[in-house]
Amino acid sequence: MDVRELPESDLDQALDLIHLAFHFTLPDKTRAYHREMLRASSRFAAYDDGQLSGVAGAHRLTLSVPGGQLPCAAVDFVSVAPTHRRRGVLTSMMDELWRRCAAEGRPVACLWPSESAIYGRYGFGAATESYRMELDSSRPLALRVTPDTRPLRLLDPADVPAVLGPRYDATLPQRAGRFTRDATWWRRQVLDLDGARSGDDRDGFGAARVVALGERGEVPAGYAVYRTRGPGENRPGAVRVEELEADTAPVAAALWSYLASIDLTSTVHIPARPADDPLLHLVTDRDQVRVTAQEPSLWLRLVDVRTALTARSWAAPVDLVLDLRDTALPVNAGRFRLTTGPDGATWLPTDDSPDLSLDVRELASCYLGGTPLRRFVQAGLVTEHTPGAARRLDAALETEWLPFTGED
Repeated sequence: MDVRELPESDLDQALDLIHLAFHFTLPDKTRAYHREMLRASSRFAAYDDGQLSGVAGAHRLTLSVPGGQLPCAAVDFVSVAPTHRRRGVLTSMMDELWRRCAAEGRPVACLWPSESAIYGRYGFGAATESYRMELDSSRPLALRVTPDTRPLRLLDPADVPAVLGPRYDATLPQRAGRFTRDATWWRRQVLDLDGARSGDDRDGFGAARVVALGERGEVPAGYAVYRTRGPGENRPGAVRVEELEADTAPVAAALWSYLASIDLTSTVHIPARPADDPLLHLVTDRDQVRVTAQEPSLWLRLVDVRTALTARSWAAPVDLVLDLRDTALPVNAGRFRLTTGPDGATWLPTDDSPDLSLDVRELASCYLGGTPLRRFVQAGLVTEHTPGAARRLDAALETEWLPFTGED
C-alpha cells in the first residue's frame, strides 16, 4: 500500500469510504461537519494502485494526565474499504500514525474503538472506564448531603466558553483523561449548537442547555450541560445529562436536584459518568439510581514511553526494572529502570533483572491511574518476578480521582 497525505481534492471520496465503512446515512450538515473535521486533522490515506482503500485522521489535541498535560493524537475516521480487508491496510496506516506522532512531538495517541478487539495488537489499552446510569425522577430526589444554596442560573450558550472555560480548565489537573478546549471546541463539540455533530440522531432531545451554580461575576462552582424532551406517545419526558462538574458534594447535590426536578420529565439519562462518581453515595435511596452499563471509554497508546512516563506525576516513590514488549514500536521495547519521586521520574535502560514483564498495552491501561497493574498480574497478562512489585507500582500510579473521558 502507498500511504500518504490525503489531499483536499480527495476529501469527498474519503468521506464516501468512511460513511460506507460505518454504515452512515447522514444529513448534509453532518457530512459537512465530518468534512471540516477531517480537513482540519492530520489526515492520511492508503492507496492501492491509485485507488483509495483506507483513510485515517488524528485530531491534534492536548490530553490531561496526572499532574500535567501532553500533546495527543486523537485518532478518528479510521476506515478500510470492504474490498481491502485483511491486506495490511490498517497496519500500514498505524505505521504512518506513529511516524507522524514522532514528527509532531505527540508521545501519546488515543481513540474510542468501534470494535475493541482491533486495537490491542497496536498497543492501545483501555485507560478509562465510565458508567451509564439512569435516575428515577418520577419522585423527589432525596439526598444525604444538603445541596449548596447558592443560586442556579441558565447560561446563554454564547456566553458558555467565557463563563465555564476557566471552571473547566481548573478541573483538568484533578482528573486525567480529558482534553483541553478552546471556544470553538465548546461551541461545536460540547454544545453542538447547530446540530451538525449529531445530525438528526438526538432521539427527540432538544438543544443543549447549560445551568451553572454561583453568583454572577464569579467562576461557577459547578455546572451541567443537558438536553430535554417532553412526554410523547409511549415514552416519558426525560433529561439527558451530557456533562456535569462540581467543586464539592453539596454543589453536585444542588445540580442533581435541579436536573431531577425539571417539569414534565420522569427520567434522567446519564450516558457517561466516572466510575467513582459521588452520585451513587449521595442518594438516600440507592435504588433511585441504576448503573445500566460499565464500559471502557478512552483507549490509550504510549507512542513515546519515556516521555509519557517522565511527564506525569507520581503518588509514591518506586524503583523497579520493567521488561517491556512493544512489537509495533520496537524503540520502546527493552529492559528499563523506572525510578519515581517527588521531583518526577527517570526511565533508563538497564541490564538488571526485571521486577515485572509486561506489554506496552497493559502499561497504557495503567498510565492514567484507572486500572491497577495487579489486576493484569492476576489475569496472567503481566509477570511479577519480584513479589509485591505490581502493588508498589500501583501505589506510585494512583490518583485521587479515577481518570474519565466523556467526549467520544
